Amino acid sequence: MMQQDFKQALAEVSEWMNAYQQNVADYPVVAALNGGEILQQIPDFAPKEAEHFSEIFADFKKIIVPGISHWQHPQFLGYFPSNTSPPSVLAEMLVASLGVQCMSWLTSPAATELEIRMMEWLRDLWGLPEAFSGVIQDSASSSTLIALLVARERATQFAINQAGAAGHKLSAYCSSEAHTSIEKAIKIAGIGLQNLRKIPVDEQQSIRIDLLQQAIAEDIEQGFTPFFMVGALGTTGSTAVDDLAAMAKIAKAQQIWFHIDAAYAGSALMLPEVRQLAAGYTEADSMVVNPHKWLLCNFDCSAFFIRDKESLLKTFTLGLIPEYLKSPNSTGQTNFMNWGVGLGRRFRALKLWFVLRWYGTNGLRDLITHHLDLSARLEQWVRQEPHFEVLAQRHFNLLCFRLKASDEINMELLRRINASGKVFMTHTKINQQLALRMVIGQTEVNEQHVREAWQLIKNLAKDLM
Repeated sequence: MMQQDFKQALAEVSEWMNAYQQNVADYPVVAALNGGEILQQIPDFAPKEAEHFSEIFADFKKIIVPGISHWQHPQFLGYFPSNTSPPSVLAEMLVASLGVQCMSWLTSPAATELEIRMMEWLRDLWGLPEAFSGVIQDSASSSTLIALLVARERATQFAINQAGAAGHKLSAYCSSEAHTSIEKAIKIAGIGLQNLRKIPVDEQQSIRIDLLQQAIAEDIEQGFTPFFMVGALGTTGSTAVDDLAAMAKIAKAQQIWFHIDAAYAGSALMLPEVRQLAAGYTEADSMVVNPHKWLLCNFDCSAFFIRDKESLLKTFTLGLIPEYLKSPNSTGQTNFMNWGVGLGRRFRALKLWFVLRWYGTNGLRDLITHHLDLSARLEQWVRQEPHFEVLAQRHFNLLCFRLKASDEINMELLRRINASGKVFMTHTKINQQLALRMVIGQTEVNEQHVREAWQLIKNLAKDLM
């Protein structure tokens, strides 16, 4: 492509992007199609000859856009948001243009040092002690895996990295409502699912501390080494909050690594009332929060904090560094390739820098408070309707509720809601009852969007009562 062609294509794309951000609410929230319909529109083999960008872009608008679930739609209310924003989009465009590989200080000094500073900004914004060091990972799943691997090595005096896991009886703990990424990490780390204790929860969906203590005592008696414990600051199903202070106390007494999964709700730690709700979170050994969910940053951007940086580096730093990775001029500098699984790394810090400066911390606090206020309003409306009920305590901006009817009728209600193309929601199970989930956290969501969604739900429910 000639430079003039690129300039013209860039203008076309930027114009479309701006229009999409302005008019995303005009699209159906999710695509109404069957599996395989997109595949049928894409050739089986790559073209042998070059195609003009106008053809490529036309196919993007014709094939891809109609087959997209529009996560930025203000009535995409089913999952935790994957929020974006103008400054984040601009930063990602610049990152794509720079095309840098950020594995070490040498390969991109500015990217490395900006990431260090951005993690310090987030640490301070969320009230974490200065003892924590931070790094941006791609997802909470990766962050949890990294925490688990470091905990495994520290518990075995770094023996498993050298000799393998044979002979080590390790046990890990989380609630039955914990995220599935913990199970995946347990499998990848070679701990074995049978050694993960999923502790039952109470009526508020929080881990039973008494049963946690009992499970640990039983494991110790049977010769296990309890080494890893996960506390939730906002479970995926209902944003339940575990008793983090009690868990921290147990972890300290038993020398168990305490990791906090705050992937979604952790962004709200900038609010004093949330810090009070999460009392004990500052005592963790590690914590993950995803700015790509509730802090207006494009995916991927997972903020991983760890107290014992030395054990992290000892776990992941190569014993024999290949010559092509050695850098005589970067002694003492941070090389983030040693802070996780991957060698190659994206330039993820730029969008954080842009977002935090564009909105300011006060602007981000206002946005999260706005989402919390809207969810409180929705809860009030639901409680005022005699045919509906709230099934779980609302801590953040997720409300779990249902029609006072069977699970089958509620599932049919959900099907009709999503089939409307106007609103998208999901479901969960709370105390063995099916609940509808509404997450109010989109970048541009306002009271009118929530009111319209609630009115649609009520109208569709009338035919099912």
